[in-house]
Amino acid sequence: MSAMADTPPAPSAPQRSLPIRLNLDDSDAPSDVVDALFLGRFATGEQPHAHGTTLDRVRPEATLLPAGARVLRASKDDDRSALLAEGEGWTLLVSRWNRGADVTVTATDEELARRILAEATDGAKDEPEPQPENVTMGFWHMSPRRGPHRTTRQIGAGTWEEVRPHYSAPVAESMDRLMKVTPDSVAGRLLLLHGPPGTGKTSALRTLARSWRDWCQVDCVLDPERLFNDVGYLMDIAIGEDEGTAKGRWRLLLLEDCDELIRGEAKHTAGQALSRLLNLTDGLLGQGRNVLVGVTTNEDLERLHPAVVRPGRCLARIEVGPLSRAESVAWLG
Repeated sequence: MSAMADTPPAPSAPQRSLPIRLNLDDSDAPSDVVDALFLGRFATGEQPHAHGTTLDRVRPEATLLPAGARVLRASKDDDRSALLAEGEGWTLLVSRWNRGADVTVTATDEELARRILAEATDGAKDEPEPQPENVTMGFWHMSPRRGPHRTTRQIGAGTWEEVRPHYSAPVAESMDRLMKVTPDSVAGRLLLLHGPPGTGKTSALRTLARSWRDWCQVDCVLDPERLFNDVGYLMDIAIGEDEGTAKGRWRLLLLEDCDELIRGEAKHTAGQALSRLLNLTDGLLGQGRNVLVGVTTNEDLERLHPAVVRPGRCLARIEVGPLSRAESVAWLG
């Protein structure tokens, strides 16, 4: 009984326990063959340990090969290359595309796989390209001759790290969270920035457009007072797909200085405009559309319409006020 083991012994011939069969046809590229050959020693158990990593940006001069590597296969086409190399007790596969690469190592033991992977990728990671200072913004207006019309311009916008010191601590903390919003974390469709003139609401929105540009197109509506009083105009902007907007991409419509639209007595003075704004953010009009609405106003929070600031409606509601005396002194240096 003592000869019985709790764990069955490893098979002496793993290739018999796990038979491998490779089928190729004329649809397979040379790089597919390289990928398949790489798996051979791992599948048979000759090199049972594997470690890999993905590099988003690789230095052009980096070979991704450790010292002493022997190249077995190499394949290259228009948008991808594959390279198979080996050394004592290990095999390495490098798959490169554009500026990135996948590097995977199989080896006879785990420590060797880790070491070879580290040697192959040492110093290979490239620095990210600096983001351009300008961001593309759209501008909508109702043209007497052409109807709803959109033009685009390149707008200068600093990074949030650059402009953050220009805001008070509470505002900066709220903006920190807003800058990090992603499509998966959108909760609420209305973005409200309120506060006295000259406190940086517009500058914050330019920076937001830069932070979100990978997933959200920002458009400024130059005549917001007309937008929500003209159903055709509203449908063209909010519902119609812009040719330059990728399917599924979010859009943020900016409405600046909309005091009359969202103040407490807006329902009476602005007619159906407020109702249509709210319907666009969380009503039937906005269903199935990735549309956010950003509104700036000089009004105090107490004077805003209760329907605008109700919980759950706003993605963010930020009061942009002046710097404190201590913050002003620190900002002036």
